[in-house]
Amino acid sequence: MAEITAAMVKALRESTGQGMMECKKALQEADGDVEKATDLLRKKGLALAEKKAGRQMREGLIALQASADRTSATMVEVNCETDFCARNAEFQAMVQTVLKLAAAQPDGEIPASAEITGAVQACFNKIGENMSFGRGVKMSAPCVGSYLHHNSKVGVLVALDKPLEAETLSGLCMHIAFADPLAVTPQEVPADLVAREKEFATEQAIASGKPREIAEKMVAGKINKFLAGKALLEQPYVRDEKKKVKDILGGAAVKAFARFAIGS
Repeated sequence: MAEITAAMVKALRESTGQGMMECKKALQEADGDVEKATDLLRKKGLALAEKKAGRQMREGLIALQASADRTSATMVEVNCETDFCARNAEFQAMVQTVLKLAAAQPDGEIPASAEITGAVQACFNKIGENMSFGRGVKMSAPCVGSYLHHNSKVGVLVALDKPLEAETLSGLCMHIAFADPLAVTPQEVPADLVAREKEFATEQAIASGKPREIAEKMVAGKINKFLAGKALLEQPYVRDEKKKVKDILGGAAVKAFARFAIGS
């Protein structure tokens, strides 16, 4: 059997992020062949990841990157099992790597590319806790706002068709973070949610024993209230509830928005 030196073990550990004993065993099993030992560690890491894949990942971090001219921004969510892992320096560095990889992608939803998956896997190999790339999005527009909550658990991107004053843009992003709208306009609220809400409202109206005409008005009123509460432009603005969000835009139109929250 080939001699396994401390220098070989150290070099393999630095290149794979695995523990000293795991690296030594892999080198012994590969009879000193570093390439084979690396493959062995990779296979063991993948097998361990598959074994842990069923565990729930309710923690993690959100990260975002915005251009200086506020015309482009990228946001990613990477999940893990525990907040202890989310606070780990290795995990946080990996999230920033994933963010840079995502920012290099075209606009739209960011898929879990081979490079992104590889970065997450490498971090898993070091930490040993189940983790995965949750989602990502990139937006470009004449004006793109962004917001990241201080705990990195909630993040927002919003794209508009024209520039918006910085303080107003910041307020709009914070509003989306805290009000959690589902769509820009009432017409864009998912039809299945509207249908379900209408079913509930109809059941309540029937149970009240009101005449048909009044019951129909009750249902219509509840649906309108539901839509106003879920559509961004119709929501009361969090910084001034006497105004609706559409009243603070100064003629700008919201083209799209994204809100990521860990655990949702």
